Amino acid sequence: MNKNPIVPFFLIFALGIGLIFFLSLYGLEQKEEIAGPEEGTTQEENANTGEFDAEAVAQQKCISCHGENLSGGMGPALNSKSDPKVLHDAIKDGVAGTAMPAGLVPDENIDEMVDYILSLD
Repeated sequence: MNKNPIVPFFLIFALGIGLIFFLSLYGLEQKEEIAGPEEGTTQEENANTGEFDAEAVAQQKCISCHGENLSGGMGPALNSKSDPKVLHDAIKDGVAGTAMPAGLVPDENIDEMVDYILSLD
């Protein structure tokens, strides 16, 4: 009796396609658990409760340029030696000619963000 060499490959192929289909359905059911918390959730949750968490906003939006602990990176270091007026204007309006955009913090929370930055050492 002559065995067809394609049969084992076809069975493996069919098993693989079935496994991919099953795992994709399983992933759809578990997508929130698999994905974990969304970025920005902390700020959105705090917005719902009326609280503003300057540290969470700094971790989400500032450290990519200003470095961990806002100690400097592509952007300058931010700490208690920073000028409050310059900080306020930069957060509100951005800084022309740099990567610092305007509007990272809602206008009503800019003073809280400046206070947080000035508390850093």
